[in-house]
Amino acid sequence: MTKQMIIRINPEVKDKLNKLARTEGKTTSQMVRELLEDYIKERDIGAYVDNLWDRIGGKLRSKRVKPRDINSAIKAVRKRQ
Repeated sequence: MTKQMIIRINPEVKDKLNKLARTEGKTTSQMVRELLEDYIKERDIGAYVDNLWDRIGGKLRSKRVKPRDINSAIKAVRKRQ
């Protein structure tokens, strides 16, 4: 379910946004939603880190790396420091 949000913007900015939305075949609301979603994605470090761990885990699983192998590698690297 979506919620309504009311914002105040400069009239010139609103007119430009309306024109851009029309040229892209979108509504102004669609444009604002996309802009906000992109803004949040770019700045949500927690989601970025979670995604990174998921990708790393997937690569390790595809190479059949086991948790004990990872622990051994970490211990070996720490001994070298």
